[in-house]
Order: sequence, then C-alpha cells, then structure tokens
Amino acid sequence: MAHILGLEDVSISLGSRPILGNLNLSFGNGARIGVVGPNGGGKSTLLKLITRELTPDTGQVTVTGGTEFAMLGQADNFDTGQTVREAIHGDAAEYEWASDADIRYLHDGLIPDVGLDKPVSELSGGQRRRVALAATLAAPANVVILDEPTNHLDLQGVTFLAEYLNDRFARGSGALIVVTHDRWFLDAVCDRLWEVVPGHDGAGGRSPQPGHVETYEGGYAAYILQRAERARLAQQAAEKRANLLRKELAWLRRGAPARTAKPKFRIDAANELIANEPPPRDSVELAKMATTRLGKDVIDLEDVSFSWDPNDPQVPFILDNVTFRLAPGERIGIVGANGAGKSSLLGLLNGTLQPTSGRLKRGKTVKLATLSQETRELDEVAHRRVVESVHDIATHVTVGKKEMSASQLVEKLGFTRERAWTPVGELSGGERRRLQLLRLLVSEPNVLLLDEPTNDLDTDTLAAIEDLLDSWPGTLVVVSHDRYLLERITDHQVAVMDGKIRGLPRGLDQYLELVAEAKKTESQASATGGGTVTRAGSAEPGRVRDAAKERQARKDMARVERKLTRLRAQLDDNGLRQAEIASSGDYEKLTQLGQEAAALRDEIDELELEWLDAAEEAERWG
Repeated sequence: MAHILGLEDVSISLGSRPILGNLNLSFGNGARIGVVGPNGGGKSTLLKLITRELTPDTGQVTVTGGTEFAMLGQADNFDTGQTVREAIHGDAAEYEWASDADIRYLHDGLIPDVGLDKPVSELSGGQRRRVALAATLAAPANVVILDEPTNHLDLQGVTFLAEYLNDRFARGSGALIVVTHDRWFLDAVCDRLWEVVPGHDGAGGRSPQPGHVETYEGGYAAYILQRAERARLAQQAAEKRANLLRKELAWLRRGAPARTAKPKFRIDAANELIANEPPPRDSVELAKMATTRLGKDVIDLEDVSFSWDPNDPQVPFILDNVTFRLAPGERIGIVGANGAGKSSLLGLLNGTLQPTSGRLKRGKTVKLATLSQETRELDEVAHRRVVESVHDIATHVTVGKKEMSASQLVEKLGFTRERAWTPVGELSGGERRRLQLLRLLVSEPNVLLLDEPTNDLDTDTLAAIEDLLDSWPGTLVVVSHDRYLLERITDHQVAVMDGKIRGLPRGLDQYLELVAEAKKTESQASATGGGTVTRAGSAEPGRVRDAAKERQARKDMARVERKLTRLRAQLDDNGLRQAEIASSGDYEKLTQLGQEAAALRDEIDELELEWLDAAEEAERWG
C-alpha cells in the first residue's frame, strides 16, 4: 500500500485550549477510513490538519508529492446563477467528461432526476446535496474527504454511494476519509475507523488535556468489538458505557434477517463477549405493558387517501386508498424515496393532516408525541437551563422498571454536569436534538412518532437513545433513511411506494430489490415505447438443477469459512496487540503490526470474494 499522508507527533491548540495532541496517523492507497466521535470533539480540526488548512503547533504533516484533495463539507457553497453542469464540471468541455463511464455512472446514481442545465438555486435541499456530492466525487483528486455525505440521501442513495465508493477505492488507487454517524454506512464502506476522543479542560480549568485519536481495524461492528475489548482489558470504571457497547454487540449478533446478507463470519467473533447478554428488549413484556397503557386500539387508517388539493385532478394523490393499523407496543419503521409521502403519513397519524377520503380512528387512551425534523419548540425555553427544561415537564420518569430523575436522564443522554446547566439557547444542533427527544420521553407518551431522529447525533448518543427506547413501553413509528437505526429499534418495516404502503417481511433488502425492480421495469418500458414488460423476479424458464454441483459449492463455502474464521482470529489478536503496544509509544512495532493487519485484510477480502462466488454457484444449481 503506497504511502499518501502521515501525521507525526502532531498537536494543535486554539488559543490556550489544546484540541488534539500526540497524533501519529497515516494512510496509503486503497484506505477507506471512517472518522467518528462526539460533536465538538475535534473531527473538523483533524480534517483541516489532513488537508493542511491548519498548521500544527508541533509535529509535522507529510504528504506525497502530487496528492490532490477533494472535500465535501456540510454546507453547500455554489455560486449564484450556476447550473448543475457548471457546479459539477466547471468549465470543462462536455466531451472531456461525458465519455467517462465512471462519470456517467455517477450521474445515473446520484442525480438521475436533475437536469444538467437547471439552475442550482432552483433545486431542493436534497438535490443540492447530491449535486455537491457528485461534484466532489467527479473532481480530479486522489484523496476524497466526505463530511456527513449521507445527510439528505434516501436509502437508495446511501446504498448507491456505498457501492460506488467500495468499487472506486477497492482498486487501490487513492484514499477515502469519511465523517459520518451512519453506522450501516461505516460497516459497508470503511476498512478502519479513527475515533476522535475529546480532551477536557481539567478541574477548574487547570491542566487541560488535548483530545487524541484511537485507531481500529474494520468497520463499525469491528470497532464496537475492539472498543469493548480494550475497555475490558483496561478495566475502566465507565461501566455504563461498556454496557451500551455489549448491548450493541448483542444487536449485531441477533439483528434482523437482512443482516445475514453479509457473510456470517463477519460477526461470529462477537459470540463469546455477548454469550450472557440478554436481547436488547423483551418484546413480549413491552407489548403487555403497552396494552395495559393503551388498550387494544391505537391508530387505524382505513381506506385513506390524501392529496394536497383534492379539487385539482392534475394534483396526484400522495396516498391512495391505504389501510394502516398500529398495534399496542408495535415498533415499525417507514422507508421510501424523498417525496414519497412518509411525512404525510406521519401527519395523518398525529392529526396535523386530515385524510381527503377514508376513515381515521384513534384510541381513546392514546397520548401521542412527535419528534419533528425541526427543533423550533425549544425556542420557547431558550432561557431555561437543560435540566430545568426537562424538570419543568416531569421531575421523575420510569424507564423500564427503574425510576430516574430529570438530571439522571439528562446525564444518560450524554449531557455532562456542566452542559446540563447550560442555557438551552446556547446548545449545539446535536444537543438540541437530544434535549428535544428527552422532553418528549419525560412527558410519557404511549405513541411516539420519530421523523429522521438521527440528524446531528453522534454514534454514542444514538446508542444511548436506542438503549432508552429499548425499555420504553409504547407504540413506536420511525421514519428514517438510517438503515442501522431502523434494523436496531424497529421490529419490522414498511415502504411508502406509488401512493401505497407495502409490507417488507424480508426487511430493507427487500425494499432495495423493489426499487431496483421498478427502475428496471421503467427502463424496459421506455426502451419498448411503453409496451407490456415482464416484471423482474418472475420464474426463470428452463432452470436446471444439479445436486452434485450445489453440494460441491457448499463444501467450498464451508472450506473458505474455516479459513476466514482462522484469519479473523489472527486479525483480532493483531488488534489487541496494537492496543497493548499503543500506550508504550513503540511506533515502529505499531507500524509492523499495521502492515501485518493490512496483509491479513487483503487475504480476507480475497477469501470473501471466493465465498461469494461459491454462494452464487450454490444458488445457481440448487
């Protein structure tokens, strides 16, 4: 792996406050690095050091000659009057990029619904984000840095982006650094994680300590495993945090069937750690408690249609003759493309919208709360402190079978003692989001609607929220593009497609298959002038079975799995050795172990491809 960039003993301060210190990091061609950590912990500072926008106070940043950077920030910076074509390709002649298959693939995947001659100023927020992403990925750069790239992307967009990045950087040319709180994306794309651990100001402002960066091999699942193991080895006192990590591991092992689409050997290593960990939630007990609080009737939509202007036949129905029933204790996730009608469905459920036709029935005992995508309701308590704003609603609340005070709940969702007494008006976006949800939960609703709840939240806060919701006995409806969250906290999912609500018994993989099928059908219909098209997924005519070939393929799969189990154990052992040596400062030994880990990952990647080929053969002849 050819070297691209290195940070050697780098430290940086802003004013008198140390931000990051003693950084020793490096990456080369083919690296796909995920950067995680709490908001305000130093992730943006780290990126600016890498791009040399900031100069370190001590140490040095070395970059191979000819390295070019392309960075996607969280805010768009398009020029006034720019077209989409100009925003992505600048003044380049069309023949220079239109003949590039990779560029055409990028256009088809990210902006299929956006005309190249359309002014950027006329685009929606989601379209602008996709244009900015396309511009970054089309730039002639070998180091691509993406800051929250999945914001405003729907499930299909996130899946396409993961496939594109894996294909591009698996070729071994260039490197990717991505800052994201999307845990599914981290698992799908990244082969190592950097966790930015924030420093602290010290007692009374004395002896402030800078933040640092912990490195982990693998994606999010491997990060959780290694992080829990490091905590166990060090016997740290933070048992609450360790419990959350074990619970996350329990989810990774017992998760939704859709997760088994990945080879099972990716998560088998977690078995020993979580052998005695109970499931994340007791669904039977929660359903019993929810029925006690709610009765049998929650919210029913019966033959409901909705249009923004039912008197204008040119305005299509957002929802058309749908029936949707919520049961006590049900935990349901809702997916669909942007504009498909997910928010309209939530509006009908919470009563802010009324159906154009059909019947809406709400149980008499329903106490409903909605977490909107905005946090404007907090403006009313901007002058109050965090604890006070929660205490105003309830002094105590029962979580599972445990009673907690307002201050304990505030601490559980990541507010330090100092931040708990900060005025609400001074909170960051992520802190406002946490407080918004906390105030809803202490009001003790029995039906909770969450609209894109992961916006502005870091991975540790998301894990704490999931832990809190695990013991919440009510009906939960979640609209989100965050695949990990949906699979983690909901028991089943539905899709809003073509004005209908469609169940997804096979989970989110089934939804992506339906989207791909619809696109293929549309493409075929267009090619044949709108004629009748055989839908994808129909029975294959003349399919031949061969038991001997299937049996051989399954033997090959088992053989490869045994090898992978052995190599995974070696890689885990390598990670533990790195953790032990990291504190000694023996960077030569760390470099050697890193090279061994890279060789193991390459061998594992090859074997995984071999396993997938064998799996396809088994399916072909079975």
